[in-house]
Amino acid sequence: MAASARTEAAKSALRQQTIELPSWAFGNSGTRFKVFGQAGVPRDPFEKLADAAQVHQYTGVAPRVSLHIPWDLVDDFEVLARHAADLGVRIGMINSNVFQDDDFMLGSLAHPDPRVRAKAVDHHKQCIDVMRATGSKDLKVWLSDGLNYPGQDSIRARQDRIAESLAEIYAALDDDQHMVLEYKFFEPAFYITDVPDWGTSLLHVMALGDRAKVVLDTGHHAPGTNIEFIVAQLLRQGRLGAFDFNSRFYADDDLMVGAADPFQLFRIMHEIVSAGAHAPDSGVNFMLDQCHNIEPKIPAQIRSVMNVQEATAKALLVDVEALTAAQLSGDVLGAHGVLMDAYDTDVRPLVAEVREEMGLDPNPTAAFAASGYAEKIAAERVGGAQAGWGA
Repeated sequence: MAASARTEAAKSALRQQTIELPSWAFGNSGTRFKVFGQAGVPRDPFEKLADAAQVHQYTGVAPRVSLHIPWDLVDDFEVLARHAADLGVRIGMINSNVFQDDDFMLGSLAHPDPRVRAKAVDHHKQCIDVMRATGSKDLKVWLSDGLNYPGQDSIRARQDRIAESLAEIYAALDDDQHMVLEYKFFEPAFYITDVPDWGTSLLHVMALGDRAKVVLDTGHHAPGTNIEFIVAQLLRQGRLGAFDFNSRFYADDDLMVGAADPFQLFRIMHEIVSAGAHAPDSGVNFMLDQCHNIEPKIPAQIRSVMNVQEATAKALLVDVEALTAAQLSGDVLGAHGVLMDAYDTDVRPLVAEVREEMGLDPNPTAAFAASGYAEKIAAERVGGAQAGWGA
């Protein structure tokens, strides 16, 4: 394919790309040392959606917002869904929370007490009810379950309990609903995390059925892990259900995607594009999972969306024919050079052109800054409790 044809194909794909936003990214967040409050932070899910709609307004590719239950509980979710539609967005994935209740100190779906496991399962069924009310089709499950000490509990029995609990949750889904199971290498447990890696997650979802898949969080791996290899393997099995994009320097820092290692983000997107998994009908959901501690919330989400767009654009510009020829001929440096040529391309003008063709300002960050929205909400959102971790 000629360079001009690759460019046009890339522009077409970028116009169709969508990136889901996390409602919690618009609230106050921080570390175990301090949460720094900011003026204008949302006080309820309705205001979170309003802020998320700003990101979509200026990027054009963020039409969905993930909710976190119970952080985003409201009296009437159908009203919340209509509010989202009025803002030009819709409710996306529903995230469960079985890590902030005292009953879950020793685990949730893996807990040795059947009463606690039943409580955790019931919470997921509540999330499924939220899905029905909002039109969401995807349930995300992340477990903080684990052990702090050897001998604290049976490792094998905990896996059996998780399998049984997940099966009950999966059976409660409607036929058009899906589940994704997240994994995390460590934290908060110190000895064992019960779902620590993609292999454990994959084994559990394969036992459930075709509507259960793995969600990959880019911050949830041991140092040095080759994430693009995991992407390739899950895509081969048809079991990559979702991405949680963020960035890290040491651990699960939840920094803006692409901030620490933009080349890694490009490599990941290259694997995705190579498999056609970037297409809207691929069944892979791309979303951000970030908490903005010291940076302003809305601009940070806009910048994150732009980072994903630019990494995707570079991946779309890879000369596939030249890469394949170099690979098949054993031209190691030639193959690497093809990738580096795409990565080194300044795609900002291309992405700006796509925005203009979509009727958007080519510079989303500047356009938002000039809108006065940040000053408006800082003046209006006075009183009440700001949203944050646990709210």
